[in-house]
Amino acid sequence: MGKSRRTGLLRVKSVEQSIRDTDDPDSRLRRDLTAWDLIVFGVAVVVGAGIFTLTARTAGNVAGPSVSLAFVFAAIACALAALCYAEFASTVPVAGSAYTYSFATFGEFVAWIIGWDLILEFALAAAVVAKGWSLYLAEVMTVSSSFMIGSLKVDWGAVLIVAAIAVLLATGTKISSRVSLVITSIKVAVVVFVVVLGAFYVKAENFAPFVPPSESGETGEGLHQSLFSYVTGAGGSTFGWYGLLAAASLVFFAFIGFDVVATTAEETRHPQKAVPIGILGSLAIVTVLYVAVSLVLTGMVNYTALEGDESTLATAFALNGMDWAKNLISIGALAGLTTVVMVLMLGQTRVLFAMARDGLVPRRLSRTGTRGTPVRTTVLVSVVVALLAGLVPLGALEEMVNIGTLFAFVLVSIGVIVLRRTRPDLERGFRAPLVPLVPILSVLACLWLMVNLSVETWIRFVVWMLIGLLVYFLYGRNHSVLANRGPARTGSET
Repeated sequence: MGKSRRTGLLRVKSVEQSIRDTDDPDSRLRRDLTAWDLIVFGVAVVVGAGIFTLTARTAGNVAGPSVSLAFVFAAIACALAALCYAEFASTVPVAGSAYTYSFATFGEFVAWIIGWDLILEFALAAAVVAKGWSLYLAEVMTVSSSFMIGSLKVDWGAVLIVAAIAVLLATGTKISSRVSLVITSIKVAVVVFVVVLGAFYVKAENFAPFVPPSESGETGEGLHQSLFSYVTGAGGSTFGWYGLLAAASLVFFAFIGFDVVATTAEETRHPQKAVPIGILGSLAIVTVLYVAVSLVLTGMVNYTALEGDESTLATAFALNGMDWAKNLISIGALAGLTTVVMVLMLGQTRVLFAMARDGLVPRRLSRTGTRGTPVRTTVLVSVVVALLAGLVPLGALEEMVNIGTLFAFVLVSIGVIVLRRTRPDLERGFRAPLVPLVPILSVLACLWLMVNLSVETWIRFVVWMLIGLLVYFLYGRNHSVLANRGPARTGSET
């Protein structure tokens, strides 16, 4: 049991081999994290742009008051996937998350695809959120957070936060967790205050109609409409029931990051118990916060007042004569987005670290420093994210983060079924309930959210994956450690 099967593109790296690789002294991560640290990381990365910006924009332009229901739909899909992630993380407590899990179930080729997909998810998401942080910085300090070099606009605020986070991550994961705890406490306090204060200004008439009638608009035409609408001709995806479904796919961006908890399994003291608690606990907390905020937001003002790309959570308070609340919300957003950038970059470095340890990208990136952190990988990721955030307008690419994450969720969910059949002997610290029903429902829910993303998002995603295939066949396939290693031996072999 547990041998790494070596059959070309389908060669599988056994769970036992993945765990043994964590003992390499040159690429060993320090085990410092507890279940509480993981919950903090989960809440830190998820409570951010979704609450402070995305909620208002989606309500005003796509779903109306039903945005709260869209959050519930997205949360259900996340919960199903979270159960699958929790089982995998407790079975394979190794850095890399979905990449590592895919390697143990589907083989190297699929693992590369999902790893390439996660690079897109984490790097792009970190850059998008860093730009959002910069906007709030400019608002709080009342200064411009960018400058021009010729015709090139440089967002120095975004570069600043990425650089600061890079130093923190290179210093140590435990220190990052402590800083995250302080900042997360601040932003959760701000969110709770907003909900309590806003509840006094809720008017029942603002909830009618809860699902506004469908309208034609940019999101309902051509490549801007959802793939489902495009293929079936079912109708536009601006308001109406199709708008609600499209909104669920959009607000899914607000949940992105809970899976980052799984990437820290190798740095957790008791991963079999701590990782499932971290994943499911953080998801439960943020779902309650999101639904509460969306109900208060759409109850305070009519959804039509939130139209446009400039609407934020502060808009509803300003329209109710509470301009002073805008500054408080901006400070909370600044704190919130700080930890989002930090945990997304943490997840990115751990995935790239795992791929480097397997030789699919240069192995020197898997070397750890004296503090037990992958410094080289952290520097590389930070430079790439800083360039993206500082120089490239990324607003239109938020949906690409969603499709990449959902694709990862689909493979992880299928992987639980496969590993249950191929390796029933493995010790599982957490077992997802009702297998294969829960993983199947997870796959269907994620696929449904994916087809409700725009056609142009699908086109961009396909192009990115084709680039990934080119990189794999030109480099990764030939440098794979597994391809050049003799048959693996497990602890059960003699």
